[in-house]
Amino acid sequence: MRLSLAEPIANYFAADMAGDSSALARCFTAEGVVRDEGGTFTGIAAIEQWHTRAKAKYHHTVEPLSANARDGEVVVIGKVAGDFPGSPITLEHAFLVAGDKIVSLEIR
Repeated sequence: MRLSLAEPIANYFAADMAGDSSALARCFTAEGVVRDEGGTFTGIAAIEQWHTRAKAKYHHTVEPLSANARDGEVVVIGKVAGDFPGSPITLEHAFLVAGDKIVSLEIR
């Protein structure tokens, strides 16, 4: 089953699958924020570096399984597989979107 995701979220997952950190970072606003693994990454350059490092470290893929609106966010449940203990795992990707850009993403 193919999920119907808002364009910036669909573009985020497409760029992630392609390993294109630059395209992924461009899905965010200039002041966009990612929270992942206890870190906060603000701005397009920091988000691009975060993704580049994560891909190099974990060689991960994310398969979106479901998406729901909750408390103003779009929460995508994704199966994350890669080079880490317990792989694959299921994580929430909580997106806040404004217009055609992602304002924030928290991976939990």
